[in-house]
Order: sequence, then structure tokens, then C-alpha cells
Amino acid sequence: MATKNDGLSADERAAVKQRAAELRAQAKAGKTREAGEQALRAAIAELPDHDRELAEGIDRIVKDVAPHLIPKTWYGFPAYTDADGKIVVFFKAASKFTSRYATLGFEEAAQLDDGDLWVTSFALLELTPDTEARITAHIRKAAGA
Repeated sequence: MATKNDGLSADERAAVKQRAAELRAQAKAGKTREAGEQALRAAIAELPDHDRELAEGIDRIVKDVAPHLIPKTWYGFPAYTDADGKIVVFFKAASKFTSRYATLGFEEAAQLDDGDLWVTSFALLELTPDTEARITAHIRKAAGA
């Protein structure tokens, strides 16, 4: 018998609905860099102040070190794809699921492989010179730049 704890949370259901809306919007507007950039800008603009600052910083870093990656949204998160449309890097705001930290994540298209074990995501609290340098290095490597 199903209980209230089974299945997706309200936040998770909202994310799935958001992803479906993204796919419909992409089908309508096309999968162009401009359409992706507009969607990404809108998603970042809707974030609370601290998450927005982090997302803008990640966006700046991606554009600086991996301008060939294509901006888009993915489940409402700012994300960047390779030329094949596969997600390389994404930013998940702390406010999205009421987490205590934002997440900088990498998907399978990221070129981060390092033997039998490598990092696929980081908790992110602040953009400091040190964290920016570390993020820059990971994004550069993930994007093959």
C-alpha cells in the first residue's frame, strides 16, 4: 500500500513538470544557443540572491573557459551541453530542494575520468578566489578545453 513517503516529493514532481515544460519550449523555439541562453538567463533571474550570485559566477566561468559549451536549462537548473546536446556541467541551487548547499555537478559527458574514481559533484557555499580557481580547473577539464 502506498504511503505519503512513497514516490516523488512535491519539489521533485515540480522539477519533473519543469523539465517537461523545458522540452516543450525547446521543441517550439528550437535547440539554438540563443534559445538556451534565454532559458538559462530566465532560470538564473528567478533564483534567490545568494543562489543567483553563485549561478552567475558559474555561468561566467563556463563562458570564460569553455565557450563551446551550449547553455540551456535542465530540470530548471542552469546547465551546459557539448555539441551532441549531452549535459557536461550543471548548477543546482540550494533553494531548489531546500538544501543547505548548492551543487556544481558533472554528467557522463564530462571528461573528468581519472582511473577508477573521480568527482562528479561538489557542494558549493561561496565563490571565493580559491573555489573559483578549483571550479575553473574542473570545468576546463570536463569540457576538454
